[in-house]
Amino acid sequence: MSTDYQNEELETMTGKEHRTVLKRLMSYTKYHIPLLLLTGFLVLLVTAAEVISPLLVRAFLDQHLTPLSFETKAIVILASAYIGLEIGKFVVWYFQLFFFQKIALQIVERIRVDIFSKLHSLGMRYFDQTPAGGIVSRVTNDTEAIKDMFINVLSTAIQSLFMLIGMYVAMFSLNVQLALYSLILFPVIAGIVVVYRKYSSKFYRAKREKLSQLNANISESISGMSIVQEFNQEKRLTDEFEVINKDYYDVGIKNIKFNALLLGPAIDFLYAIAVVIILSYFGAEALIGPVAIGTIYAFINYFDRFLEAIFNVMERLAMYQEAITAASRVFKIMDEKEEVPAQHLEKGAQIKEAQIEFKNVSFAYDGENNVLKNISFTAQTGQTVALVGHTGSGKSSIINLMMRFYEFEHGDILIDGRSIKNYPITELRKKTGLVLQDSFMFYGNIRDNIRLYNEKITDQEVEEAAKFVQADRFIQSLSSGYDHKVIERGASFSSGQRQLISFARTIVTDPQILVLDEATANIDTETESMIQTGLKRMREGRTTIAIAHRLSTIKDADLILVLRKGEIVERGTHAELLKERGIYHSMYLLQNSGMDLDEVGS
Repeated sequence: MSTDYQNEELETMTGKEHRTVLKRLMSYTKYHIPLLLLTGFLVLLVTAAEVISPLLVRAFLDQHLTPLSFETKAIVILASAYIGLEIGKFVVWYFQLFFFQKIALQIVERIRVDIFSKLHSLGMRYFDQTPAGGIVSRVTNDTEAIKDMFINVLSTAIQSLFMLIGMYVAMFSLNVQLALYSLILFPVIAGIVVVYRKYSSKFYRAKREKLSQLNANISESISGMSIVQEFNQEKRLTDEFEVINKDYYDVGIKNIKFNALLLGPAIDFLYAIAVVIILSYFGAEALIGPVAIGTIYAFINYFDRFLEAIFNVMERLAMYQEAITAASRVFKIMDEKEEVPAQHLEKGAQIKEAQIEFKNVSFAYDGENNVLKNISFTAQTGQTVALVGHTGSGKSSIINLMMRFYEFEHGDILIDGRSIKNYPITELRKKTGLVLQDSFMFYGNIRDNIRLYNEKITDQEVEEAAKFVQADRFIQSLSSGYDHKVIERGASFSSGQRQLISFARTIVTDPQILVLDEATANIDTETESMIQTGLKRMREGRTTIAIAHRLSTIKDADLILVLRKGEIVERGTHAELLKERGIYHSMYLLQNSGMDLDEVGS
């Protein structure tokens, strides 16, 4: 995980940032105003029941138990009212909780769709710099924390607010002087809340950061498991995981200790002080005259529920802090500026002739160190332009710019005389077919991996595309043919078979431009000889840009560009470049002698 990413996670939120995140979170409730109002009304009913029930007990104690007046009808009415009130409260409470949870799930569902959609609009630079495990943590764990806040915190906050108001109104109605005395505890309560909020946010931010590192470590280990086992890296990665896991545990323990000090014990201590105040007051009143037992019971009961409401809010503050921390991380992705390069659309822009021209294009991934320097060439309609060079020479960067994966600042890339920045991105994607060296396959079956779930592509077109690239032979040999199950990343197929399916996936859309990024690198010699005819047929009538590792595959290219350190140092046909006896000539001789291209120095 990058240092910048860790520092970003450990930054402490200011009060203003905290309020901004909360305001943005609450903006998602605007879609649920009617249901929220109904739920608020239900909370009001529950609060009213909580206020009334002690009054019924007080009436029984002061009017019947103390004077020993047990009038059957009155007692039955009180008992029936109390039981009916409790049953009604539980029924209303059920719907209140149900509606709150429904709102919370719908809000989080919307947030997850928003962040998932945003991820698909981000440029490749963002994914180059951000660990995949950290991103997964934000989409899953962080949104789950937000859900917990809406379910537990929002409902508790609303209910506790009503409860605090209701209980204090009830206490004032019973005894104004004693209710005023109890206000002396307010500064203490407020102090506890402020201290808890200040320090718990730090603990929860650190806890979230460690969890993100855990996810990143797990994701990296699983995705690279073959390399891990091949090079005996199990112990190193396990040790790293144990360190991060121990850090996560330590942060969790600190948080638990802090919660244990300021939540239960502090509130219980305040309750003990309140009981002492109440009993002392009524004890002094008893020296003057009789004291109503029911009033003492009701007052203690109200204050107990009053502190219980505060305790609930304090307890949920932990979830609140966690949710605010999580939401800030989610919103950072939503606000990320590193998006897919913007298109400046021109009306009626369509690719027709597929003529490609690079005009003095320079590009740097980091904005400083150019990996491409003044690249200029033209691929006429139907021509094949091959890019060759050693590792790091800039071949793939040319492809990345042409596919609009990255934005370039210097020079321009034209198709049919118009900048690629002026075409709709859908037009570029539709008219361009890309085949990468490492072919990615989705979970499903072969048929859907070729058509990529585009229902407009018929089964017949899928099968014709497979035959065209010579993939039909091995597909038909499978037990289920085109319906054969594809497991994650196509692990059950050889690299050559995955590449053939990738070829079929590209050709089935009938693109006007072909981009081949070392497309035959993972195909064995026998398979390669089988599909060379298919590749030649694919290129007919299509403008092709091909990165070649094996020079034998691009002998018939109309133009071969030799790159070194981001510059074009040689250009011409296969025959012309051999006559020049330059870098291309050396590469060709080395390959024919069995040496690897990358073993040759620049």
